[in-house]
Amino acid sequence: MNVFDRIEEFARRRGIGVAEKGESLPVGVTLLTAGIAIAVVSPILWILLRAADVGVDSSIALLARPSMVEILTNSVALVTTVTVACVLLGVPLAVLTVETDLPFRRFWTVILALPLVVPSYIGAFAFVSAFGPRGVLADALAPLGVESIPQIYGFTGTALVLTLYVYPYVFLTTRASLLSFDGTLVEAARTLNHSRREAFRAITLPQITPGIAAGALLVALYTLSDFGTPAIMHFGVFTQAIYVEFSTFGRDTAALLSLELLAVTAVIVALESRIGGRGRESYAGGGNRTTRTSLGAWKIPALLFCTAIAALSLAVPLGVLFMWLTRSGPGFAGGGFAFEWTYGWNSAYVSALAAAVATLAAIPVGYLAARYRSTLTSLFDRATYVGYATPGIVLGISLVYFGSSYAPTLYQTVPLLVFAYVVRFLPQAVGTTRSSVLQVDAKLVEAARTLGRTPASAFRNVTLPLIAPGVVAGAALVFLTTMKELPATLLLRPTGFETLVTYIWRVQDAGYYGQAAVPALVLVAVSALSMLVLLKQDGSLVSQEGENDA
Repeated sequence: MNVFDRIEEFARRRGIGVAEKGESLPVGVTLLTAGIAIAVVSPILWILLRAADVGVDSSIALLARPSMVEILTNSVALVTTVTVACVLLGVPLAVLTVETDLPFRRFWTVILALPLVVPSYIGAFAFVSAFGPRGVLADALAPLGVESIPQIYGFTGTALVLTLYVYPYVFLTTRASLLSFDGTLVEAARTLNHSRREAFRAITLPQITPGIAAGALLVALYTLSDFGTPAIMHFGVFTQAIYVEFSTFGRDTAALLSLELLAVTAVIVALESRIGGRGRESYAGGGNRTTRTSLGAWKIPALLFCTAIAALSLAVPLGVLFMWLTRSGPGFAGGGFAFEWTYGWNSAYVSALAAAVATLAAIPVGYLAARYRSTLTSLFDRATYVGYATPGIVLGISLVYFGSSYAPTLYQTVPLLVFAYVVRFLPQAVGTTRSSVLQVDAKLVEAARTLGRTPASAFRNVTLPLIAPGVVAGAALVFLTTMKELPATLLLRPTGFETLVTYIWRVQDAGYYGQAAVPALVLVAVSALSMLVLLKQDGSLVSQEGENDA
């Protein structure tokens, strides 16, 4: 009998239970968690201080300028359009792969989730390369006498690219809701002479609305905070305007725009909480469904629909990248922009540091939130998500202000850059750690304490080994997401410190698209690893109960 078996047997005999609401919080861990929470929300305070220096009258005058109003209008229109488009794509695709007899549903489930592995700014770069005024399509049509093609730049191109690369958020969250929904309720409605469409609208849709809202929130926040795609597509939104103002020393305007962007973010989060958080009676039943809807004559259109989405979101960027790689060759150094593998090592270095720090910070936060249920622990847990909801460009501006004004020795250093990554992606590590702690039977820990172990020793010898897989998964997600972060890296990296994303940004800005092929393909491969982590964490992505694929 090993140590865990002995502890579990002892716990069973003594009837030791879990920590209950109201139990005294451990002072040391609570203070440490409070410090982490304060550190995470501090960038918001620094941007507030910077905006406060401008003054009320000046702030109103700046924000009321026609160009500023246009930026707000553009941003809201883009977020609304992309979110609605993603719902219109993601929900039908989720229904097709869960509720119908679509052929090769498991294959399509994976393929339709894969656009998440392509960073949206690489997708934008690829679409400009393919469909821009001097792109592949224009070159192919020129011999046929076609002198111009519709512009890919502007609102339409930005909305198209973002929709293609963020709709999987809605697809995955809706699909998860459908898999956990008891399909026998729909069959019961059918016996009452309701059509499948009526049963879906009356029974299924109200139950999966929170899942749809959760995915829509992720889409809206991503769209609002994305910097690379609007900049490449030449469309004026908050993130682009903030970067331009900051680069041209309009730091007062940049601070005010950052504050306005945070206000819009808060509104989006509040709207999602009203839509997705309404109390509804739950009918979860383990995904039990007796029959699947037959597509009949709609089977071929459904397959064409899935194929078109996959072709646009995957075949176009990968085809363009491989084409540029073939044309330029891996050693081509156009315009003096020679690629060096040092850039990849730099990305891996800062990403590994961010993953390590985020993991160490997530353990006390996740442990306290899972083990002790109270308003205070919930507050600390939610505070860690502030950075995730804060756009990277705002976080970068805030830390630049802090570093240049209060900590010049940290300004443009690796530690400040790593801190930005930790603030931005800490929730990924906290979420997996908290979930892992919840799965640990508290009786084991209490039994170890009764056997004479100190709290620290019980955690080190009992809890930590059991939560290690979740902790490692969180660290991997932080590492892989950090590799792709663009705006915070551009603003905070040390002088001369080049990474994969900064190199890609530099060469695409100069028009040497071929030089971006190798690092872009590396980033796509790294992103694919993050999808593998997701697949390993949630087998429901590829599992189909009772599925008999063709």
